[in-house]
Amino acid sequence: MGLRLLPLGAGQDVGRSCVLLTIANKTIMFDCGMHMGYNDSRRFPDFSYLSRSLNFDGVLDAVVISHFHLDHCGALPYFTEKCGSGYSGPIYMTYPTRAIAPLLLEDMRKVAVERKGETDFFTQDDIRRCMKKVVPVDLGQRIVLSCGVELTAYYAGHVLGAAMFHAKYGAESVVYTGDYNMTPDRHLGSAWLPPLRPDLLITETTYATFTRSSKRGRERSFLHTIHQAVAKGGKVLIPVFALGRAQELCILVEDYWSRTESVQKVPIYFSAGLTERANEYYKLFISWTSEKIKKTFVDRNMFDFRHIKPFDMKLADEPGPCVLFASPGMLHAGTSLEVFKKWCWSPLNTVILPGYCVAGTVGAKVLSGEKTIQIDRYTKVEVKMAVKNLSFSAHADQPGIMRLIRMCEPRNVMLVHGESGKMKVLAEKVEKEITIPVFWPANGEGIDVGTRGLAEFIVDRGVLGKRAAVDDQSDSIDTMKRSSKDDINEMRRPEPQPFRGRLHLPANVSDASSTQPIPEILPLSPSKPEPKTFTLRKRFFPVAYLPSFASTKPSDHDTTAVTILSSLFTNLVTELTNALPDLLILSKITEKDLWVGVTHPGDADGSNCLVEVRPGPYPHSYIEVKWGEEALRSPSKVVDRLTATLNVIVK
Repeated sequence: MGLRLLPLGAGQDVGRSCVLLTIANKTIMFDCGMHMGYNDSRRFPDFSYLSRSLNFDGVLDAVVISHFHLDHCGALPYFTEKCGSGYSGPIYMTYPTRAIAPLLLEDMRKVAVERKGETDFFTQDDIRRCMKKVVPVDLGQRIVLSCGVELTAYYAGHVLGAAMFHAKYGAESVVYTGDYNMTPDRHLGSAWLPPLRPDLLITETTYATFTRSSKRGRERSFLHTIHQAVAKGGKVLIPVFALGRAQELCILVEDYWSRTESVQKVPIYFSAGLTERANEYYKLFISWTSEKIKKTFVDRNMFDFRHIKPFDMKLADEPGPCVLFASPGMLHAGTSLEVFKKWCWSPLNTVILPGYCVAGTVGAKVLSGEKTIQIDRYTKVEVKMAVKNLSFSAHADQPGIMRLIRMCEPRNVMLVHGESGKMKVLAEKVEKEITIPVFWPANGEGIDVGTRGLAEFIVDRGVLGKRAAVDDQSDSIDTMKRSSKDDINEMRRPEPQPFRGRLHLPANVSDASSTQPIPEILPLSPSKPEPKTFTLRKRFFPVAYLPSFASTKPSDHDTTAVTILSSLFTNLVTELTNALPDLLILSKITEKDLWVGVTHPGDADGSNCLVEVRPGPYPHSYIEVKWGEEALRSPSKVVDRLTATLNVIVK
């Protein structure tokens, strides 16, 4: 048993994301992107690694797209409709990604075909046929693919609809992050994963060695740079991708213009068409946005900008100061590049690059300080305008990547979507601080990752001793399957003897000695066995999911569910304080985090809680109670008292 990984793109590189996973002889492609730094065949992944005959239906079981950015989905119509015999199987992505990806693909096609004159490119019909293969998924929805692999999506932040995917077959599992952001911003929340403990976590590493400065400081510098430029009569060009940073920075500038009278006569524009439609999708999928936007949506939609107007190319030649948000974000094509060529000659003007620029793009050349830039075979420009790089990228920085790894608790990590040297630095940090193996293969370089075999057993718990690790599947829905009742009283903890569960065997069972007795079977961790933990789940249907709430706006569902849960957890703390006077009750009850822990009086930081209570992941359909063996031995009968209290509170 084991996993086989082969990056076709984003291996020691940023762009052209495409990773092949083989799990139990099932093959899944994560992302299918293009490289922004190339205009030839190198911009697409080399799909011949998947099949020399380019007959993909016979070797590929599914395609999973993490989000709509072109470096993650830009090669999709080419792969499914034009490459070899194409691919006719299912493509999985979230609902917002399915809605927005065709817009970006069509916009790219127009640039390539109508502006650059390329002939061997996918067509509008290719995009339509490709999107017909898409199967949309919701966050937290568990989908079983036709090949038997279970797929679950988790919130990634980054851009609207971005998701991390957990793929599981039997006992083997992988988490693929795509791009994610661990810091909430003005319009999106932060990425989140439960402790899935997969065999492998595949994480992006765009900012593998970078630690961001204060967000408020960056916002002040950004607004100060704009104000100074327009006060001198200059023009400010802000290249952004149509979705993500465009909305974040538009909200920031809109707010500044609303409260700063001295700049209100200076026009602000965004490139018309694509960004306008993008804003409409933010309104449509408002439930994917930040809590602040969802709460204020009823009174005022933050995407209805009062000071920002659509841009027409004729305005680029108008005299006087202005601010322009133009796509795309790396100055490699489109409106942003055309305006850059018009404005770059004047030292009064400023270009602010708020995100990462792939090597080879005009944006990367500008950031490197080049003063004479060859745009194409026929165009060379002199750069005299001021250049500023203020990172508002929606990628996790190094502390954020480390935090996600600790959150997910994987057995191995694979680094993609980053620069080789920086990957090495991050890999050494992960191996030193978290002590798990790290891989960072190049494109076309396959790796094999050993996994845990599982064997069913019914055995006296004492036979196993301390050298075998028991996996009670506490983080899967299996716990719910084993119970035909919803009430937590019916979901009894396992009897001490005999114990039914699963036993972890070596990664390659066939290599184990046939005479090896059961007590000698390797534990899950080389250093020490994982502690035994138990999980019960109490069904919880917040008002957002009741028929009586069906007439209310969908955007209120999440906020209402969290409000009810906050009240429930507050009551739980009060009741437990009275029911368990000899123990310490800890809690964290905020809009972003709900948690109650029961521990010994000396454990003030909650590092060794006897019992922990949390809401289940979105859509909050259950409340999860976790405890270890120490809680079972507690003379206070903490588990029984807590579950009894929950039964009273949750109705």
